[in-house]
Order: sequence, then structure tokens, then C-alpha cells
Amino acid sequence: MMQFNIGICGSHRTGKTTLAKALAEKLEIDLAITSTSEVFKQYGLDPAQPLDFKRRLWIQQQIVQASEQIWQQSSNFVTDRTPLDMIAYTLADIQGNTQVDFVALQAYISDCFRVANKYFSHFVILQPAIPLIYEDGKAALNQAYIEHLNSLIIGLCHDERCKKISFIIERNITHLDKRVESVKQSLL
Repeated sequence: MMQFNIGICGSHRTGKTTLAKALAEKLEIDLAITSTSEVFKQYGLDPAQPLDFKRRLWIQQQIVQASEQIWQQSSNFVTDRTPLDMIAYTLADIQGNTQVDFVALQAYISDCFRVANKYFSHFVILQPAIPLIYEDGKAALNQAYIEHLNSLIIGLCHDERCKKISFIIERNITHLDKRVESVKQSLL
């Protein structure tokens, strides 16, 4: 049996966790669930509320550290979040007038790519396609923001600093079994 460390990339509310669970079962590999919401909660923050750049960068660093602890526990897994998602969320918060410590941002991005290249073999980009459903404690349901994140993640997966294989699940593939089959075919 081949070994994979698969990261499901994508915006919030695209079905990443559901797909990760189904893939873990189908491929008989570990499920490494991360929880951005839990990290936010641990530090008394709400993922649906805007943050200034300094605080956003700080919480994203906490999320990377917490996730890395989970990913290093297995050598054959699928997970519902990746360092590339974390970069995208950080970049998405930067607007034209955002005060940014560019040196700190570059260090954070470099660290995320380091973690991505260290722990993953493949990235699966799960695009927005399923109906959006509100849930307490989850990130905001803003379709434009979700599309913005999707574009950032696609770009990051194809950035020269990302040394791993990535592929996109087409938007018209919304049924879970077909998503699983799409990933399996891409891994062959």
C-alpha cells in the first residue's frame, strides 16, 4: 500500500472535513483533524470577527504550531487544513490600507511553505461548490470572500515554493463519493 500525506485545501465551508473523513476511511489512512475554531476559542477570539493584521498574523502562527503538532504524529494521513490555507487566510485580510509588517509576513509565509513541504505529499484543492449553511462558531458565509480565498489557495498550490503535487476537484463534482473517486484517480 502506498503512503500519502494528503492535505485538503480550500476555503471554509467547502466540505474539507467531510472529504478528509471519507478519504481516510476509503484509503485506510489516518485522519488528522485540525481545528482552527478551537485555536481561536483557546485564545478568546472569534473566527467570524475581523482582526487587525498583527493579531491575525499572531493567531495564524498559533494555528500553524497547533496543526504541526497533529501532522507530525502520523506518516500516512489526510487532513482537512493545510499551511497553504493558513497563508491564504492571512493574505485575504490585507487590504489597501492595512498596516503590514512585511518582514514578519514573509517569515510567516516561509514557515508555512516549510511545514507544507515537510509534512505533505499531495494537496487537493476543494473549490466552493456545495450549498453554504450557517453554523455557530464557524467563519462568515460571504461568498465573495470564499471565492477570494479559493483563488489565493490555487495560486499558492502552484507557487514555486510549494514542492508538492496538487490537483483541483472540479466545481461540478459535489457528491461525496465522486469527490473521493476524483482524489483516488488523481493519486494513481
